[in-house]
Amino acid sequence: MDRAMQIHPLITDSESLLKLCERLAAGPFVAVDTEFMRENTYWPDLCLVQIGNEAEAAAIDPKADGLDLAPLLNLLVNNEDVLKVFHAGGQDIEIIYNLTGATPHPLFDTQIAAMALGLGEQIGYSNLVESLLGHNIDKGARFTDWARRPLDARQIDYAIGDVTHLATLFPKMLGKLRKTGRGAWLDQEMERLADPSNYANDPAQAWKRVRFPSRKPEALGILKALAAWREIEARSKNLPRGRIMKDETLADVAAHPPSNQESLGRVRGLSAAWKTNDIGARMMDALAAAHPLPASEMPAREDRAPGLGKEGALVADLLKLLLKIRARESNVAARLIARSEELEMLAAGRRDGLSILQGWRFDEFGRDALDLVEGRLAFAVMGGKLKMTRTESE
Repeated sequence: MDRAMQIHPLITDSESLLKLCERLAAGPFVAVDTEFMRENTYWPDLCLVQIGNEAEAAAIDPKADGLDLAPLLNLLVNNEDVLKVFHAGGQDIEIIYNLTGATPHPLFDTQIAAMALGLGEQIGYSNLVESLLGHNIDKGARFTDWARRPLDARQIDYAIGDVTHLATLFPKMLGKLRKTGRGAWLDQEMERLADPSNYANDPAQAWKRVRFPSRKPEALGILKALAAWREIEARSKNLPRGRIMKDETLADVAAHPPSNQESLGRVRGLSAAWKTNDIGARMMDALAAAHPLPASEMPAREDRAPGLGKEGALVADLLKLLLKIRARESNVAARLIARSEELEMLAAGRRDGLSILQGWRFDEFGRDALDLVEGRLAFAVMGGKLKMTRTESE
């Protein structure tokens, strides 16, 4: 940076926020972070927003009386000219989606970018800062109660530090990506992160997050109805879904549904009061309205690769070995190149719709993976090192 970054006092009034957002909107990017509490509520409780670029940074108090967040939210979700930079931004993006019904776009996630630079699969923020900037982050305020007011100077300094480092990190990472020609590799990953469907949290889909061994349509239909009911109940009370009913209890009730409300008093994990109270009655209504899960909604089997078989499983293991070798050679996180389920699908004979057979992934790995599966490539040990070799039949 040519000059020192300006750090503003905590923003608690609408005029200061509006002016800050107007200035930031004139730059090419903003670094964004949030502090929130979600242990005791269904909706994450937004406690602080930090934002900045190479010239200036500030923390914003969303709990300040009368503060209008509209300019900030407009900058984040409606301004396509400014790139929004996060680190492991999934939860930050979820909060912005909850407030606006939209996601920040375009966006850049430094944790994902780190995979393309060989810095690890899920590198933590402090490790990334230490690796690229040589700074050690004060972690003392990490486990603070961000909802309590007033916030002290150390808390605010800690929070703003996240975006000041991020605003310095991002141009360095962008330069490295351009030098290696890997910037375009990340476009698909960033678009996936920005997809609003990731954050919609539809109650009708809540059952998919609950571990459930049965594949009986009747039991799955009950699971779906109960999970949707719990989601709606938790939202209405603004309580974590586990406070309404834990996953284990929900799965147990779905597998062994009670015949009447009186029986709820004997269900492990539920209060005895449920046999007579309103919440128990509402749960029984949800049970009564359940329908068997239609075939079109049945979950995929665990292996997710029909027909893999024992030989196919061995081929998948060879593909995983090949991926490990290619990732090491190119100094890229293996997870960015391919996921295990795609390797299993390739081993089982599938070719359509696999990302490893498209674009840069095909050039870096997919072409060799296909050759291995189809007999044109083999492993060999040369000079004590594992190498790939073309087969004579080719």
